[in-house]
Amino acid sequence: MISRILDLPVFLIFVILACLAMYIPAIHALTQDAFHVARSFFYSATLGLILCALIGIAFSGRPTHSSALEHLFALFAVFAVLPIFLAVPFYESLRTTSFLNSYFEMVSSITTTGATMFPDPSRLEPSLHLWRGIVAWSGGLLMWIAAAAILAPLNLGGFEVTTSAEPGQGGIRRFDMRAASPGQRLIRAAKQFFPIYTSLTLTLWFCLTLSGETPLGGVMHAMATLSTSGISAVGGIEESTVGVAAEFLIFVFLLFALSRLTFSTDTITGSTRGLHEDAEFRIGLILVMGVPLVLFARHWLGALEVNEEENLLLGLKALWGGMFTVLSFLTTTGFVSSEWEAAQGWSGLATPGVILLGLALMGGGVATTAGGVKLLRVFTLYLNGLREMQRLIHPSSVSGKGAGNRRIRRQGAYTAWIFFMLFAMSLALVTLTLTGFGTTFSDALVMSVAALSTTGPLLDVAGADPILLMDLSNGAKLCFAAATILGRLETLAIIALMTPELWRR
Repeated sequence: MISRILDLPVFLIFVILACLAMYIPAIHALTQDAFHVARSFFYSATLGLILCALIGIAFSGRPTHSSALEHLFALFAVFAVLPIFLAVPFYESLRTTSFLNSYFEMVSSITTTGATMFPDPSRLEPSLHLWRGIVAWSGGLLMWIAAAAILAPLNLGGFEVTTSAEPGQGGIRRFDMRAASPGQRLIRAAKQFFPIYTSLTLTLWFCLTLSGETPLGGVMHAMATLSTSGISAVGGIEESTVGVAAEFLIFVFLLFALSRLTFSTDTITGSTRGLHEDAEFRIGLILVMGVPLVLFARHWLGALEVNEEENLLLGLKALWGGMFTVLSFLTTTGFVSSEWEAAQGWSGLATPGVILLGLALMGGGVATTAGGVKLLRVFTLYLNGLREMQRLIHPSSVSGKGAGNRRIRRQGAYTAWIFFMLFAMSLALVTLTLTGFGTTFSDALVMSVAALSTTGPLLDVAGADPILLMDLSNGAKLCFAAATILGRLETLAIIALMTPELWRR
């Protein structure tokens, strides 16, 4: 039975899994006496499974042509098409919004962006919050699996920096999974990462519950942390009653989004022998420590000119608020510390949102749930800059530190520059499109960065005032949703899907 299901098209398997996941909020709503919500999810799940069974029968006996490119297209369909089905029970349960808003909510969730049409948490039933969290958590798990099974064999998603092949094509078979078929890679990756991802989420949920979180709040924040979606049932971790205790726990688990080597060695290279030598993890820690220290030191470097009594406790709170918020936005999660206002007041900086925009653009680790440009590409451009300065002084010098670093400094830097320029062009195009739909330029810029870096909470903290997505036109909503899909899959993957040579091959 299971083998026959695995022989179905990949996208149909994802639809079946989505149907099964709908029973979770249905059961939760039933325990909360929200019978209409329970019926909406139950009927949607049951009808969806019946439809999938009929389609599966129609496909039975037919040979399935499975390739990495087809799986990449299925991944695109999961982010663009599957939310239509995911929005059905959400729309039927809420009954006070349009289907477009429900579709947007599901796209934002499954891409782990976390932007919402409903900034007031009381607008949604607890089961609807749970559904948003489950969709986002599943989207994060999908990215863990897709990185090893789909993106790595095609040299996409950041892997193009360290491989010798061109993006979108197979290269050196460094990973054992590349020797298997695309379907086998998906199965192996799912068996490898699902227990890890689930156990980390349950562990954080248990710890948050012990710290004083409610069961629903704890599981929502745990799923939002591991998926870096930032989705909360209470309006953010800063609205939680447990304060710094929960923030410290989340801070530890956010480190998994700085580098894939924190939970897997499937992307380890010959020049990186472990996490202690991983460039992404070290750069992430430098930023997490360096940016808050700069904000902390600015208190004495001219930020405040009036005489006041120094408060050590206030300074420590400001330092912690800066560290937590910097790590949260660097990993594109978007949680704001309860002490972030203290950090702002301590530094005296009038526009801290610009710093958060820059951190979100930089992003987390390659092949993690984080979005943005990714730390590995930033490190590659840094190495290339150092090498070019060396060549100005010693034109005949030869790059050292092994062939791996030479690869990163040359071809890797070239592909990193290509991605950076494509990212910049996408940012400009999305910004201009949003302004064409009537959005102000400043809001359009913040929305573009939030969408392309999959950091939805930027809408609340990066601008002068929170941006209300509900007030946008339908065209602007669709543009923002398309930008989140582009930011999740990355531009190079979209270009690979449109390459005629790959389809003919």
